[in-house]
Amino acid sequence: MKFIHCLLLASTLCPVSARAVQTPDAKPPTAAVQEKKPPFEGEIAAFEEADKKMPPPTRAVLFLGSSSIRLWSTLAKDFPELKVINRGFGGSQIADSVRYAPRIVLPYKPRLIVFYAGTNDINAGKSPEAVLKDFETLAEIVHKALPNTRMLFISMNPAVSRWSKEPQFVEANKLIEDYINKPENKNLHLYYIDTHSKLLSDKGEARPEILRADGLHLNDKGYDLWKSILRPKILALANADEGDPVL
Repeated sequence: MKFIHCLLLASTLCPVSARAVQTPDAKPPTAAVQEKKPPFEGEIAAFEEADKKMPPPTRAVLFLGSSSIRLWSTLAKDFPELKVINRGFGGSQIADSVRYAPRIVLPYKPRLIVFYAGTNDINAGKSPEAVLKDFETLAEIVHKALPNTRMLFISMNPAVSRWSKEPQFVEANKLIEDYINKPENKNLHLYYIDTHSKLLSDKGEARPEILRADGLHLNDKGYDLWKSILRPKILALANADEGDPVL
């Protein structure tokens, strides 16, 4: 009895903290939910890391836009006369290039931007007018920071897997072409090239033989054809002196 009495006395004098009897599996209070990152933040951060390790050249030709740019893996070989930078990120819309322009466009001070995007926008439900508006915003951002930089917009290409969107692609292409060709926008140094019509079949349809199995992205044959259309225009724009008009 004396032993039991001592135990009771010890427990009274030295109460066990509730914190001390937590099981090993007890979890700490839930941390505050982190703010959701904007889309493509990982890809943009990877570009910035690569730039730190090997700074890209200034006054180069910047290829910017969605997956058709990202997947153009032979750019350096296709344009050996030029310094080129590839900043395509797959799945992106024009608004994403607007968002990240201060990080992956303006710092490079490119002499020419070759831009391809818009099909993802239309596929996501944006109207051709909204696509035009986003392109206008991008053009204005570039011109304000880099008033002598030229920008070449490549028309949205036809695709088997998105053939139902073909009328919207055509309309958006026309709206952007008309915007670029307005006399009052001459000082923006914008240019347009039609690859869309040249990638259609004789029947005016998308050509599966120049596309990958997904019916969307160009295969090697498709890139060879695309390059043959684009190369003369890109070289002319990249090699022209500042201020000289390029037809």
